[in-house]
Amino acid sequence: QVQVAESGGGLVQAGGSLRLSCTATGSPFDDFAMGWFRQAPGKEREWVSCINWSGDSTFHADSVKGRFTISRDNTKNTLYLRMNSLEPEDTAVYYCAAERAYLGGAYFYTCPFTPTEYTYWGQGTQVTVSS
Repeated sequence: QVQVAESGGGLVQAGGSLRLSCTATGSPFDDFAMGWFRQAPGKEREWVSCINWSGDSTFHADSVKGRFTISRDNTKNTLYLRMNSLEPEDTAVYYCAAERAYLGGAYFYTCPFTPTEYTYWGQGTQVTVSS
């Protein structure tokens, strides 16, 4: 079973920065496309960003574009989400997700955009942004 775990959440003032980290074990890390999602109380899970297996293709939701940056270091088996200029509206539980990025030995260039396309999920880490 693939295990996914994220960390780095916490309490930060508006305008501050935070970096989330995520690991996926059980298979080689570069087997996976990776994504970040978030969910606030009473709201649906929202796609934030994703990155392909090699890290040379990234995508960010309009709500975070220009403020958040996804990256990965495959030598450290780690995914990151750098969050700058945080706003109270960013308050949510942030989830890391992984999906196999290959079929029959061929790797996909892009990454999935929707929660249903990801198979493996972490437990979530709370990010709270105060006014």
